[in-house]
Amino acid sequence: MAPADKADRARGGTTSDDLVVLLYRQMVLVRVVDERLIALHREGRIPAHTGARGEEAAILGAAAALRSQDWIFPSSHEIGAALWRGISLQSYAHKVLGNALDPGKGRELSERLGARKAKIASPSCVAGAHIAHAVGFAWGAKSRREDVVALAYFDRAATSGADFHNALNFAGVFKPPVVLFCRTTEASRASRETASASVADKAIAYGIASSSVDGGDLVAVLSTVRDAVTTAASGGGATLVEAITPRPGGADDPIARLRRALDARDLWNDAKQAELERQLDAEVMLAITEAERTIDPLVATLFDDVYAVLPWHLREQRALLEKE
Repeated sequence: MAPADKADRARGGTTSDDLVVLLYRQMVLVRVVDERLIALHREGRIPAHTGARGEEAAILGAAAALRSQDWIFPSSHEIGAALWRGISLQSYAHKVLGNALDPGKGRELSERLGARKAKIASPSCVAGAHIAHAVGFAWGAKSRREDVVALAYFDRAATSGADFHNALNFAGVFKPPVVLFCRTTEASRASRETASASVADKAIAYGIASSSVDGGDLVAVLSTVRDAVTTAASGGGATLVEAITPRPGGADDPIARLRRALDARDLWNDAKQAELERQLDAEVMLAITEAERTIDPLVATLFDDVYAVLPWHLREQRALLEKE
């Protein structure tokens, strides 16, 4: 299904059975990808991987609530949002391996995935900096009278940084169309780095709307973020959404939770699950195999994508390198 079709289906006033099943399949895909990449990292075949176990419902529910024209500003866990937006498994595998077909030419971590065609901004290596980027982008869209909403993903740790507070202050004053989506684990919520009882409470001082939602409940996240997007698009300004995600590996795993709900409504069964896992595992392993067969980036690509016009001394260095 094309990203625009997914967005149109998800933006409806109700949450259909077909949409929930589609999102469930996507959640299982993200889990399979995580498991395979964690194994590859342990084997030393890839340099790093940051998983999203236990956060699949929060990440995908928020992404599915956006319209096709809206933009995502990710942190380092949102591969599920990228796959939902239309980034192929094969493209992501090239990114993970950092080979010659990686758009980033192997220069950055695999989690730092940006794609203009999918309307996903390039992530920042500075934790929390992208929150201000999202607010600024949304303000620019508002200034140009474009019907675009920006959504920024981040975790609780980012809310203690200056970028978070600067972004919220700007959002409160200028009311750009932005959704600030914070994933808070049950464990981190007990910490007391500030006097605020919750992340959502931090919005009060800046005069913007906020809400808390069960991050393990896909339908609840979809509904909450959908409302925030509607508010932003209609000129109501920013909303800070805090999604409380379950402990990884706990009894309240979001995939198992949604599976039980689908089973109870005769929308899923063991046979479908087994076939889905077999199919997804084969697709993921095929993508990884193809990426491993692809050559590494040529050394001369070190000079690409740095200057609009390469200076003379770098042109000489590149020619010398290619000759040698």
